[in-house]
Amino acid sequence: MKKLSVIISLILVVFALTACPPRKVVQPTPPDTSQQTTTPTSSQQPNISEQKIPEIKQPERVTETQIAKIETTDDKSKVQFKELTDMFEDIYFNYDEYVLQPDGKAILENVSNWMLKNKNTVISLEGHCDERGTNEYNLALGDKRAKSARDYLIALGIPSERLQTISYGEEKPVCTEKTESCWAKNRRVHIVVLKER
Repeated sequence: MKKLSVIISLILVVFALTACPPRKVVQPTPPDTSQQTTTPTSSQQPNISEQKIPEIKQPERVTETQIAKIETTDDKSKVQFKELTDMFEDIYFNYDEYVLQPDGKAILENVSNWMLKNKNTVISLEGHCDERGTNEYNLALGDKRAKSARDYLIALGIPSERLQTISYGEEKPVCTEKTESCWAKNRRVHIVVLKER
C-alpha cells in the first residue's frame, strides 16, 4: 500500500511538472496621444487670405490704337513699294519684235538718270508678250525684250550688276481681250525697283 501511494505521488509530481504553463493575459497598451495627428480645428487652419497665391499674367490685348498704328505703318510701306514699282512707264514693242522704239529709249533715259542719282538701287526688267505664239517662243521673245532694255541702260552708264532681267512670256497679261489694241498693251518691258543695296 505504501508503494502504491508513493507511485501515485510521483505520477502527480511528474504530471504537475509537465503540464502546460498558464497563459499570460496581455493587456492592450493605450494609444500614444502625443504623436497622433489631429485634424486642425477651424481656429488651427491656416488663413487662406494670408497664403501667397502666385499671380497669373493676363494675356496682353492689342488695342484698337495699336492696330491702327500697325495698319498705318503697313499702308505706308505698301504705298512706298507701289511708288517704286510703278514710277516708270512700260516700254512697248511692235508685234514679234524686240527692237527699242524712240519712246522706249526716252523712258530708259529717264530710268538711267534716276539710277545715277540713286546709286544704291537695283531694278528688274520684266519682258512680256501677247498670247499669240507658243509659250516657249514667247518666253524667248520676252527675254530678248528685257535684255534689249538692259543693254541700252548699260550703254547709258548703268552697271550691269544693278540690272536684272526676267521673261514672263504671255503669263502675266495686263489685258485679256483678243483685240490688236489689247495685244499691244501686253508687248512690253515692265520696270520694277527691287531693293536698295
